Amino acid sequence: MFLRGKQKQNHHLDPDDGVPSSDQRRRKIQARIFDLKKQIRYSKWWTALFFLISLAAAVNFRFLPPITENIRQFLGASPSPSLISIALIVYAFSALILILGRMNTASVHYRGWSHIGYLSAFYLFFYYSNTLRDNFWTVFIAGLTILSLENYRVWSVCSEAIKNEEKMLTFMDR
Repeated sequence: MFLRGKQKQNHHLDPDDGVPSSDQRRRKIQARIFDLKKQIRYSKWWTALFFLISLAAAVNFRFLPPITENIRQFLGASPSPSLISIALIVYAFSALILILGRMNTASVHYRGWSHIGYLSAFYLFFYYSNTLRDNFWTVFIAGLTILSLENYRVWSVCSEAIKNEEKMLTFMDR
């Protein structure tokens, strides 16, 4: 693994070139800035997706066909709403702790897509147990908190990295 990383790092250099040119370094810095800005945009798009899923849940998934008795028998009884709520609380606190831990690592990658899946599953569990209307705001507020913190984490790390990359560009322009 370590050798593959070294090979990838040295792969972009021609043996004849030695040190990359100023234009190559500038293009690499600009590409990194573009990627960092793309991460910020992704975090906004995933949040918008959560709002769309929440909008569908707010109207009790009217566009879905009703769950027939055969499907209910096949799937079995739904968990009790209190168990679903306990699972939501455990998930929300775990997600917040993981996000806060990632704030210290300065990772620029957005990890909110998995949160969208889990939060959607909680909407569906409450829908299946016929208690979505009573528990919609609980899932929505938990999701909004989790995704807002993840978006802030990505924005702060990427913004700091963009500033550093732009400083490198201005230093190269001197």
